[in-house]
Amino acid sequence: MNIANVIAKELGIKVSQVEATIKLIDEGSTIPFIARYRKEVTGSLNDEILRDLYERLNYLRNLEERKETVIASIEEQEKLTPELEQQIREAMTLVAVEDLYRPYKQKRRTRATIAKEKGLEGLANVIYLQLTDKSVEQEAEAFLSEEKEVLTVKDAIAGALDIIAENISDEAEYRTYIRDITVKEGKIVTVAKDEEAKSVYEMYYDFEEPISKAAGYRVLAINRGEKEKFLTVKITAPEERILGYLEKKIIIHENPNTTELLKAAIEDSYKRLIAGAIEREIRSDLTEKAEDGAIAVFGKNLKQLLMQPPISGQVVLGWDPAFRTGCKLAVVDATGKVLDTVVVFPTEPQKKIAEAKKKVHELIKKYGITLISVGNGTASRESEQVIVELLKEIPEKVQYIIVNEAGASVYSASKLATEEFPNFDVGQRSAASIARRLQDPLAELVKIDPKSIGVGQYQHDMNQKKLGEALTGVVEDCVNKVGVDLNTASASLLEYVSGITKTIAKNIVAYREEHGKFTNRKQLLNVAKLGPKAFEQCAGFMRIQDGDNPLDATSVHPESYEVTTELLKRLGYEAKDITSQGLVGLSLLVKNRTQLAEELGIGTVTLDDILKELEKPARDPREEMPKPILRTDVLEMSDLTEGMVLKGTVRNVIDFGAFVDIGVHQDGLVHISQITNKKFIKHPLEVVSVGDIVEVKVLSVDLERKRIQLSMII
Repeated sequence: MNIANVIAKELGIKVSQVEATIKLIDEGSTIPFIARYRKEVTGSLNDEILRDLYERLNYLRNLEERKETVIASIEEQEKLTPELEQQIREAMTLVAVEDLYRPYKQKRRTRATIAKEKGLEGLANVIYLQLTDKSVEQEAEAFLSEEKEVLTVKDAIAGALDIIAENISDEAEYRTYIRDITVKEGKIVTVAKDEEAKSVYEMYYDFEEPISKAAGYRVLAINRGEKEKFLTVKITAPEERILGYLEKKIIIHENPNTTELLKAAIEDSYKRLIAGAIEREIRSDLTEKAEDGAIAVFGKNLKQLLMQPPISGQVVLGWDPAFRTGCKLAVVDATGKVLDTVVVFPTEPQKKIAEAKKKVHELIKKYGITLISVGNGTASRESEQVIVELLKEIPEKVQYIIVNEAGASVYSASKLATEEFPNFDVGQRSAASIARRLQDPLAELVKIDPKSIGVGQYQHDMNQKKLGEALTGVVEDCVNKVGVDLNTASASLLEYVSGITKTIAKNIVAYREEHGKFTNRKQLLNVAKLGPKAFEQCAGFMRIQDGDNPLDATSVHPESYEVTTELLKRLGYEAKDITSQGLVGLSLLVKNRTQLAEELGIGTVTLDDILKELEKPARDPREEMPKPILRTDVLEMSDLTEGMVLKGTVRNVIDFGAFVDIGVHQDGLVHISQITNKKFIKHPLEVVSVGDIVEVKVLSVDLERKRIQLSMII
């Protein structure tokens, strides 16, 4: 198989682009580095396509490896024919390879192997070939043997049919047909184990759907319902069609002596050996596709969450709400440093509201707090009421925002949080995290396992390794897109930078502590275990403010410094002009890009990137994202009425809709059918993303079940 050709066809890109990317990957380049600094080589492939390419490359290489193992195994048995080898080499999936390998696989003792041991293979061949003019009973008499425990004609025929059934089951062509027709015409059917049991799976208590139309989120819901013992799940196949196909393929002679026996063997083969295995394969395939879809959605949601714009330059009060143990508060300055922590008890059972308000007001006056970041967990609604009352009573202009605290408790109890705040308890750490995730969502959220951030569906039911790898890739892409300040970034943030391992990230922080601030990127080469290759991969993503070279504060890679200096000189500028923001409109000075790029010995894509960066050095791509909604008043769920139009923030996007925070502590659901009427959409992500500010209309409010139905069609 030519892997590059296959990938190029699948992704709709040129073979040369695939070959160039594979070469870079094999040389140890990371996806963020290739996407940003090797556009000329790959033809400007973006990080999304590059990650798909990388995934397919791994799959196809594993497939080729498996093919070699299978071919070697069959060859060892001296059963490899040129036709079989060709079939294996041309197989495009692992399933196809395993189907071809099945007859040659070492089997556990089956009814067929026992029958073979009893010498009944010859009788099986007589029946299968359908050429005998004797009755099968007469043929069977020749195979009776006391020594081999074949005592009756009936036993001999049964053993022979077992051999035929297994041979039919092992035929790759038959299994492929049965699998395809079952997927095309079969159904997934679910019934309740106990119809009286109350559960979230009630819609699946008597449910069926064509396999070909099974939606990913329904597959995952059904799997969970089965796992929790609420549902029984089965695949129904077009059995008559399948048996008819097998009979047509196998019964090639009109022979009254063998026909009925072959029909029995075919039915036994399908029902006992094939149907169950095909059902498991189809369900496994449905689950894998559903997981891949859910992981892709999770990844897109996570990207939007991580790329939310930071709220900079404000002193923030982080508020971790609770009942019995009190609300933990942390004051964090504009740089993220914790200035103070206190505990207040405005909620049940103490309900010391006046005392809590007094304490919070003192903090506001003392530290100049302008924003309160409230976690959306237990007692969030009650805390919000107290905050709103206080903000109306005091002269200072302070706003508040409810933030998703998913993962804050995971972080606050982690080893990392203990190292960061050794003298704080988990509540204080959580409050600091809630404040910081507003100031710089990316820098704070990278400290938490992406799976715990809570912007997916069924994330705990899927392949955790695959989910972890996909989400880590998303975090890497976000961190490298934004870049990191080499002198302030935590080890947690640094380890996501291209080419940087956990060990190197810790070594960078240790080097900083020992030698003080980095003043130029080249000093990275003095960091333990950071060699030339790691430097090449990471340098462009590291920023140094007020360093020796103004280019170190930009995303221009050190390999392009000479060219950039020459470019500036030709246009009448120096490197120092970068920091004064005096290069806006620089690209307008370039009359002939192709000629200039040629003279500088670089490609036009690289030239464009350098010009763009010099005009807006270290521009934060998050600035283009919608800003979070800051609030000063509270809205209750009971305040909502049908037809009310509100602004809200998209908190989560799933296959069947989007959850929107409209400020009532309970996110409302906009079903996919209510997202737009301007065009048909297959998935909500075609229109909305996490963090988007949208206008919604209230369709219905169910106070008892705490459900809000919203519409974006206004």
